[in-house]
Amino acid sequence: MGKSPDIRIKTPKEIQILREAGKILAGIFDDIKSLVKVGMTTGEIDMIAESLINNSYVVAAFKGYRGYPANACISVNEEVIHGIPGKRIIKDGDVVGIDIGIIYHNYYSDMAMTLGFGVLDTGRQKLLDVTRQSLMRGIAQAKPGNHLRDISHAVQSYVESKGFSVVRDFVGHGIGRSLHEDPEIPNYGSPGQGPLLKAGMVFAIEPMVNMGVSGTKVLSDGWTAVTADKKPSAHFEHTVAITESGPMILTVK
Repeated sequence: MGKSPDIRIKTPKEIQILREAGKILAGIFDDIKSLVKVGMTTGEIDMIAESLINNSYVVAAFKGYRGYPANACISVNEEVIHGIPGKRIIKDGDVVGIDIGIIYHNYYSDMAMTLGFGVLDTGRQKLLDVTRQSLMRGIAQAKPGNHLRDISHAVQSYVESKGFSVVRDFVGHGIGRSLHEDPEIPNYGSPGQGPLLKAGMVFAIEPMVNMGVSGTKVLSDGWTAVTADKKPSAHFEHTVAITESGPMILTVK
């Protein structure tokens, strides 16, 4: 038997701070969507993220975290997560995952979305739509009385019904005073399993979905995870609080 997770229950005041942080992060993403264009490098996108973070008077949560060198994780096409920004140029038809965390009043907020650039083929557009919808289906299960794996099962069952694969090598997580808190939140599993969900829990729920096989590998930079078959991947994430009346998405304006 593994050690059961120590899931911290946040106070209403803490959730209010996390809500404020989420609104700021959602605003940063709105600006990124309007500024990022085909022809930019991923490094230039990271510079935009850095400027927006600084102008919002918050701290980039990822930069320096376990040695990570950038403000955002930017993952293109076959890159699943943790892509290090650099010289890769965004081209027409690319799908680009952008993952950003911030620190606001000593609390963390985490959000990701995958953007399509130019004209996407139908497979890539469907990948984005299914991944986004799987996140919302997972979030809908984040309510008191459910179990943790109800979230996982909702994501997996929807993704697989649409012919895609959920990534099993990386998971969502609790969040609050630390970027990564208990529990781990896989995007696969059987319903009714895992810890009982209670009001005051705060999770970063983040489906990572592959067009092909579920397997991944990490490149020699020690960070960038790519699909085993080099087919595209998508990633969406929200920070979510469980309340007595159900899930509250914190990373919205």
